[in-house]
Amino acid sequence: MLLGMAASDPAPVTLVIGDEELLADRAVGEVIAAVRAADPAAEVHDLIGGKVEPGELTRLTSPSLFGDRSVVVIRAAQDLTKDVVTEVVSYTAHPAEETTLVLAHPGGVKGKALVDGVKKAGAHVVTVTRLTKPAERLAFVKAELKRAGRTVSGDAASALLDAVGSDLRELAAACSQLAFDTPGKVIDEAAVARYHRGRAEVSGFTVADSAVEGRLGDALEQLRWALATGTAPVLLVSALARSLRSLAKVGGAPRNLRGGQLASHLGMPPWQVTRVQGQLRGWGPEGIARALQAVAAADEQVKGGGADPAYALERTLQAIVASRTGR
Repeated sequence: MLLGMAASDPAPVTLVIGDEELLADRAVGEVIAAVRAADPAAEVHDLIGGKVEPGELTRLTSPSLFGDRSVVVIRAAQDLTKDVVTEVVSYTAHPAEETTLVLAHPGGVKGKALVDGVKKAGAHVVTVTRLTKPAERLAFVKAELKRAGRTVSGDAASALLDAVGSDLRELAAACSQLAFDTPGKVIDEAAVARYHRGRAEVSGFTVADSAVEGRLGDALEQLRWALATGTAPVLLVSALARSLRSLAKVGGAPRNLRGGQLASHLGMPPWQVTRVQGQLRGWGPEGIARALQAVAAADEQVKGGGADPAYALERTLQAIVASRTGR
C-alpha cells in the first residue's frame, strides 16, 4: 500500500503532498478504501478546495446521531480560502472520531500555511514525487506489473516506456492491458511489441488532439489506423481522458497568471500549457464535463462492459466533438 498503514486504521487526518496526479489520486483512494474496509457504508464527501465554504468542514464532520463513518476529501487544497485554512488546521488538532479527513495539495508555495499548519497539528503526511528519471519510470512499470501478479523483463519494460511515453496514467493503463491480455507469468519484449507497434505512427494523443480540436474526420481516421496497428483501446481512452483533464485544468486556472507562473501553478511544462490554451477555443465547462462523462462510459465498455470497443471509441469521439460549443 502507498500509505503503509493497516487497512483498518487510517489516520484521522492525512495530507497528500505532490503533483504526480496518478500517485496522489491513489494515495487518496487508499485512505478511502481503508475506511470502507472497516465500514463499507461510510459516506465520502469529495470537495474541491476553491469551492469549500467556511463552516462546511465543521458541518460535514459534526457527530452523527447514528455514529456513521465518513470521509471528507479536499482536493486542490492550495485553493482554500484563509478562513477555511484556519478551520481545517483547528480541526486537525482535534479531529472528529467518526470522520477521516484527506487533504490533497500539489506542493509549492501556494497554500503553504495550510501545509505547515496541519503538519504541526499532527496530520499524517504522504509525499508523492514526480518520477523524472528513466530508472524511476522503469521501476514504476515493474511495480505495476508486480501488483498484477506478473513480472516483466528489463528489455520489455524499456520497450514499453519507448512505446507509451512517460505519463504515469498511460503507463499504468498499458501495464493493466498487458497483464490482462498476455498469457503466462512473464511479459517479454515480444508481448509489448504486439500491443504497441504503430504508436510511432499514430498515438492516443494524436487521436485525442484531433478530437478536442473538433476535427472529427481526422480523429476517426487516426483511431482506425491506431486500432489496426495494435494500439490497445484502453490506451486510447486514457489519452482522451488526459487531454480533457488538461482542458479542465488550464480552463479553470486563475486568470491573472501568465507564462511561467501559470505553468508552475498547473504543474505543466509551458509548451503544453500553450498548446492546451489553443485547444480550449470552443470549449466551456459544461462541454468538458459532458465529454469526460462520454470517456468514462467508453472506459467501462473497452474494459469488458461492451461488445465492440472500436464502436464505443467512435461514438466517444463523436460525443467529444459534439460537446464543443464554439464550432
